[in-house]
Amino acid sequence: MYVIFGASGKAGRVTAAAMRRAGKPVRAVVRHARQGEALAELGCEIVLADLTDAQSVAAAIKGAHAVQLLCPVPSGDSDPETTMRKMIDVATDALRENPPATLLAISDYGAELPLNTGITRLYHYLEKRLKPIATQLTLLRSAEHMQNWAAFIPGALATGTLPSLHLPLERRFPTVAAQDVGAASAELLLESHRSDTTRIVSIEGPQRVSVIDIAAALSEASGRTIMPLALPREAWTPMLLKAGLSDNHGRLITDLYDVYNTGRIDVEASRSERRFGTTALRDVFCPLVAKFNSQ
Repeated sequence: MYVIFGASGKAGRVTAAAMRRAGKPVRAVVRHARQGEALAELGCEIVLADLTDAQSVAAAIKGAHAVQLLCPVPSGDSDPETTMRKMIDVATDALRENPPATLLAISDYGAELPLNTGITRLYHYLEKRLKPIATQLTLLRSAEHMQNWAAFIPGALATGTLPSLHLPLERRFPTVAAQDVGAASAELLLESHRSDTTRIVSIEGPQRVSVIDIAAALSEASGRTIMPLALPREAWTPMLLKAGLSDNHGRLITDLYDVYNTGRIDVEASRSERRFGTTALRDVFCPLVAKFNSQ
């Protein structure tokens, strides 16, 4: 049995579908029954679990040959760091008690760094908790998801500007489409890789991009001229709070970009294998803009 946490998400549902096409039994773990309806149509077994609930997580992994673990940063949470650390502790405790033969965890570029990297620091903690588990562990470190820019689309279309915490605007950085992460995860789960050490794989898109490129792709998708805007450091927190994030969540993001903009977050070249997705920015932005315009 292949257990997929976060199976209703953009990456997880691609993984689940690919595993079913390969003829593998899949247990799709979702938080709410409605999220499992489409997955059930693929032939997945549906299990409800909350990563903060030890009993439900233990039940979800029972009898698993392989587990894909995704611990997302909790949205709308007043203290997402504390909540996510609890999720990690619950999941890793359950996996330590009942380890599958194979474990793949979605992680983050820069997770190897013992620095105050904000959100990425939480994935450093995840990797640290996972490594002692008696399993064949693969860490699939993902670049920033292209879909993360969806939150900026309404404002960009309304104002013609795309504010950015990535500085300078011309600096190229790795991004990846969430569906490419899901596809890579399925490929790795299907490989018969055995090793005495943790396998680390980094995935990003077909080419690195700058915020200038992102604004151009959004302009192409929307048919409107959108210009990138370098947001001054002192404006970061007010913008994030105005968007509805808590102080704690905003701090995780500003801490991340303070390090990211120094160039220290990238592939761990000495350890990591490389994978590259095929989805371009325009392929992500066109449906996002169409969805916004249809509302």
